[in-house]
Amino acid sequence: MSSFLYLAGRRAVKARKMVVLVWVSVLTVLGGLVFFNMGSLDNSVEIPGTESGDALEQLAATFPQVAGASAQIVVTGPGVVDEGASAQAINNATDALTALPAVDTVTPLVDEYTPAEISSDDTSALITIQLTAAQANVPDEVKDELHEVTAALNAELPEGSSAYLGGALFAQEFPTLSVTEALGVVVALIVLIFTLGTLLAAGLPLITALSGVGVSMAILFLAANFFTINATTPLLAVMLGLAVGIDYSLFIVSRHRDQLRAGISVPESVGRALGTAGSAVVFAGITVMIALLGLSVAGIPFLTMMGAVGSAAVGVAVVAALTLLPAILGFAGLRVLTKKERAALATGETSDLVGGVAPPTPNRFFKFWVRGATKRPAVTTVIIVVVLGALSVPALGLRLALPDAGVLPEGNEARTNYEVVAEKFGEGFNGPLIVTMPIVTSTDPLGLMDSLKQEIEAIPGVVSVPLATPNLTADTGIIQVIPTGAPASEETRQVVYDIRALHDQLAEEYDVDIAVTGYTAVGIDVSQKLSSALLPFALVVVGLSLVLLTIVFRSIAVPVTAALGYLLTVGATFGITVIVFEWGFLADLLQVTRTGPIINFMPIVTMGILFGLSMDYEVFLVSRMREDYVHTGRARASVTSGFLGSAKVVTAAAIIMVSVFAAFVPEGDMSLKPIAFGLAIGVAIDAFVVRMTLIPAIMMWLGDRAWWLPKWLDRALPVFDIEGESVVRQRALKDWPGTPATAAANDVVVDEGGTAVSFLLPPGQSLLITGDTQEVRPLLRALAGREAPVSGTLKVADLLIPERASAVRRRVAYVQAGPPTTGGAARVREQVERALREGAPIIAVDLGENLKADAGLLGIPAADEGGPILLVGARTAPPNLDIDNWQTLSLTTTPAPAQLQEVQ
Repeated sequence: MSSFLYLAGRRAVKARKMVVLVWVSVLTVLGGLVFFNMGSLDNSVEIPGTESGDALEQLAATFPQVAGASAQIVVTGPGVVDEGASAQAINNATDALTALPAVDTVTPLVDEYTPAEISSDDTSALITIQLTAAQANVPDEVKDELHEVTAALNAELPEGSSAYLGGALFAQEFPTLSVTEALGVVVALIVLIFTLGTLLAAGLPLITALSGVGVSMAILFLAANFFTINATTPLLAVMLGLAVGIDYSLFIVSRHRDQLRAGISVPESVGRALGTAGSAVVFAGITVMIALLGLSVAGIPFLTMMGAVGSAAVGVAVVAALTLLPAILGFAGLRVLTKKERAALATGETSDLVGGVAPPTPNRFFKFWVRGATKRPAVTTVIIVVVLGALSVPALGLRLALPDAGVLPEGNEARTNYEVVAEKFGEGFNGPLIVTMPIVTSTDPLGLMDSLKQEIEAIPGVVSVPLATPNLTADTGIIQVIPTGAPASEETRQVVYDIRALHDQLAEEYDVDIAVTGYTAVGIDVSQKLSSALLPFALVVVGLSLVLLTIVFRSIAVPVTAALGYLLTVGATFGITVIVFEWGFLADLLQVTRTGPIINFMPIVTMGILFGLSMDYEVFLVSRMREDYVHTGRARASVTSGFLGSAKVVTAAAIIMVSVFAAFVPEGDMSLKPIAFGLAIGVAIDAFVVRMTLIPAIMMWLGDRAWWLPKWLDRALPVFDIEGESVVRQRALKDWPGTPATAAANDVVVDEGGTAVSFLLPPGQSLLITGDTQEVRPLLRALAGREAPVSGTLKVADLLIPERASAVRRRVAYVQAGPPTTGGAARVREQVERALREGAPIIAVDLGENLKADAGLLGIPAADEGGPILLVGARTAPPNLDIDNWQTLSLTTTPAPAQLQEVQ
């Protein structure tokens, strides 16, 4: 990976005009497509497979009059509402509503009021509007028509009386961007200037991030033509795209500047920055993307789509950081350095490279930080665990619900409607329930509905049952239930559970199969499904973190402590969110429109995003510690040096992330506000408390034990070069072995405890390896790029192994013979001839147990300057071998050739 990114970075600088042109073209084309064909978003939240969702679908077929979207107008004033001018105005409005094509039914007409539709003091009336289309399919034009009728009604009402439009159709608003969100970008720019030193260098991450956001948003709105995308998703994607886009670019630019200060040329520095910091960015981005895609564990379509869109936004941010940023860095040249740094370079003053980068400038603040965190590591650990544990306690009372009109900003007409209805009629009128059942077998549909109505009226928490009726074909019945509590209250939730608890009793007594549905019941079912998905999702992300970090850091302690730290972060984040959004602490300051249950998908979305970001900071901090530990072997000293080498950039990245998320809190939509708040708090806790304080303390306490990994597990795990060590190693061994060679090895060990092999194979010679097959075969496979050596230095075709193993595999044809009894040697000859025809420059031939095979049997002339090079492995040397053009390596003696240059 790091080798590929190194080359990609150099090529991006070389072709920088083309790269920038491609990005500008992509943005232009996508922008044009969105302008002419932008899809629409959806504010509905539904889950197939739930009782309420299935019942609603069934009603759409059997009782369409109640299956569509609903709205309501409440009329209130100082006088009696069903007499005189008020009654006439309501009649006129009802006629106007009935005439609208999108309206199915309007109840009531003023002379048909039931007690449930007139307030107890006779000063307010409720007009219920049932639309033909489902809520997700109601166009803006229909909403505008409803507003126009309401405005006309207000004009006709007597002075002092008012009409307010609201109901389920208007319970949520589409979230939009405001000026406040731009403050996050301003703060990010200020932090970047302080971190990188120049306005130009600070602007590059912003340009890259905004370009990535532009592409991802265009893709999102085009995808909305084909998929149902929730209205909250774009802002979530903008938050993520900006935050990770700026952070990922910051890490690359920071590494690039360090290398420029050390005197490395711009193209070479960009390549190395991508091969090192870029490798970490790829891993971090993949981690965030996997975590977001993991939201599909909940099995909820809108959440799966939200995760997919967020994942795509992160993916585009990574691509921008790895392609557009290197090209722009090529244009910027040395101007990303300060004038003082450029002057130092001009006079020949450069920094000494340590591990491929300039050493960090000592920082008193971070020295004090790490010294305070690690001086008494056990005390630091206990304090942090206790404090975060205490903050997690309120999370036990976390309540989830689907937002209703009561959380809209004050002054919003739909919220005023909600409040007037709650005051004049009762909170339950804002969230009526619908009980539906098939009644096709009933011989007395009206009597059956009346009996069921009485059964439900007897349930505690039910205020009234204003409607219990069969449909026109008498095959489906519905019962409208008005609960005591508000739609998001525990009382209403309990009423839903109590009605469902009657299912078996009513089935036995009345032979009906009841189901509870409606907007409120759907919200309750969604919240329940999301709550039950939290534990499986937590297990998935924690398990994922253990696997990924074990692969990256080759350690047991590091992934375990990282996962436990993540759980502490999540617990404290949810606890603080409950304190603010449910208990009301600082609610006015953060413009929380109403305290109470939190939007139901906040916990799982926050967990997914926080997981990815937590792993980002873990990688960027601990990878530097591991790098120093590998170079020095001093575990505790590496904690301090690694911290000082990465703390400044990680701090800047965390501040930027917190700023971007926090900017969406004050003016944010109540669907997004708890998520943005949780992410801002979560990132702050995770970066500054867990990653930069708790983790260094634990690692200081563990010492060398922090890097322990069983050897069998180390061999079994794949290698992910997160620190870009392969780039550093390839640069260091660029001129080795110092003389032209087809292959060279220095102290190469293929199997643990096996023989250390050294040789140099000049061009024009072939190599015969003899010895025990169990030793010969792994070495031959390593020479063919099929197996990684345990230790030592190995090059084939001037390509370092294992770093360039894939390129070696393309150059070396590997042929393996079977047992002697199967005619393996003959098959070898056939495969070798095929490799020759295909032009393979090197052919590795594993003769294995075919002791009688010789060069003549293989049918290959002795290698020369223009012919193929043979790497042949056998138990013993075949007879009649032309030894003048062959070099023989016996694993039983393993001589170390004097002509092999010492490895630097």
